[in-house]
Amino acid sequence: MIKKTVTIEISSGLEARPIAMLVQVASQYESKIYVECGSKRVNAKSIMGMMTLGLSAGEQVTIEAVGADEDAAIRDIENYLKNN
Repeated sequence: MIKKTVTIEISSGLEARPIAMLVQVASQYESKIYVECGSKRVNAKSIMGMMTLGLSAGEQVTIEAVGADEDAAIRDIENYLKNN
C-alpha cells in the first residue's frame, strides 16, 4: 500500500471532464485506488464517487493505491493532477 498527498493543480479543479480523465488514468491499473479528502474516501475508478468530492484547484488530496502496480498508479495519477 502506498499513500501520497498531492495538491490539485488543474486550473478548473476537478469538474466533470477532468474527473472523467482521472478515472481513465486510474482504470488502467489493477490496483485498488482511492482518493481521500477530509473525511471522504472514494474509489478513484468511480466517476460518481469522484464527483461527490467537489474538489477545487489548490486543494490537497491523499491518493492511496494497493496492488501489484501501485507505484505506477500513484505516479501517473500524481502527474495528471499536477500537470493538466
